[in-house]
Amino acid sequence: MEKSVLKVNNLSKIFKVKSNKLFDKPKMLKAVNDVSFEVLEGETLGVIGESGCGKSTLGRCIIQLLQTSSGEVLYNDAKINDLNSSELKKIRKDIQIIFQDPYSSLDPRKTVGAIIEEPMIIHNIGKHEDRKNKVIELLKEVGLDTFHVNRYPHEFSGGQRQRINVARALALNPKVIVCDEPVSALDVSVQAQVLNLLKDLQKKFNLTYVFISHDLSVVKYISDRIAIMYLGKIVEIGDAKNIYKEPKHPYTKALFSAIPPESPFENKQKLVLEGDVPSPLNLPSGCPLSTRCPNYMEKCSKTVPELKDIGDNHQVACFLYK
Repeated sequence: MEKSVLKVNNLSKIFKVKSNKLFDKPKMLKAVNDVSFEVLEGETLGVIGESGCGKSTLGRCIIQLLQTSSGEVLYNDAKINDLNSSELKKIRKDIQIIFQDPYSSLDPRKTVGAIIEEPMIIHNIGKHEDRKNKVIELLKEVGLDTFHVNRYPHEFSGGQRQRINVARALALNPKVIVCDEPVSALDVSVQAQVLNLLKDLQKKFNLTYVFISHDLSVVKYISDRIAIMYLGKIVEIGDAKNIYKEPKHPYTKALFSAIPPESPFENKQKLVLEGDVPSPLNLPSGCPLSTRCPNYMEKCSKTVPELKDIGDNHQVACFLYK
C-alpha cells in the first residue's frame, strides 16, 4: 500500500481586505476555502485553476510561508501548521518550494555557489569543503557546468536560473517539493527541458511534487493525479488520465474544452460558462459555480456540495453525482 506523505485537511486561508470607506469594517477574502487532499509518496499532484483561484496561496500554506486560518497540514501524519519557528525549521529540510519567477527568487548580490550553499549553512549541514563539493554535484545534477559556481544570477538565462532554483531546493535532500508555476515564465522550448529535469530528479531521489500551474498541457504531462480549483475550493480530484479523458465537474469540462484540438480534423465543442467570475470577497452562498453553471439546480445556490467519491478514486463536488 502506498504511503501518504502529505495531507491537507479542511484548510482555509482568509485575508482581511481594508475598505476604501472610512470606518467600514474590513472584508474577508477567502483565498483558500475548506480544502482537503492527500499526496502519496513519490507521486506528482497537479493543482490547476484560473489566476486568482488560490493555487499559490495553497502552496504557501503547505510549506508554512503563510499561516493558515483554519484546518491542518500533516507531514508524515504529524501536524506542522501549529509548530513554533525552531520546530518548523527542522521540517523545512523535508519540504521545499520552487517559485514562479526564476529571477526575483534569487539574490542578485550572491554567486550561484553561495545561493545553493546557503540552505546548508542555515541548517548547519557539513563542513565548508563538503558543502562546496555538494554545490558542484547539484549543479551537475541540474545540467549546469562547474564554472557557473562563481557567476551571478543576471549572467544566466531564465531556464538556467530556474535550474539554479531547483538545485537550491535539492540542497537539503527534501522529500516534498511544492512547484509554484515553475515553468510559466519560461519559453515553451525551455519549459520542456525543465519539466523533463523535474521528472528525472523525481525518479532519482524519490521526490513528491505538488505541481501548481494554470497551463493544462504542462500539468497533463507531469502529473499522476490532478486537483481542479475554483474560487478557493477543489471541485474535482482524481487520476490525471481519467480526468483528461472524461472530466465530470461542469467547470472542469469548460476548462478542458478550451484546450486546442490535437488534430485539425477533430470536432471539438467548446463549452462556455456564461457570466462573470464572482469576487472572492462576495462568494455565492452555495456552490461557487452556481451563478455560471449550465446544469444549475435550485439546491446549488443553497448548499455547498462536498467532494464525493464516484469510483476509481475520482472525487467530484457536484450535485449531478450522488
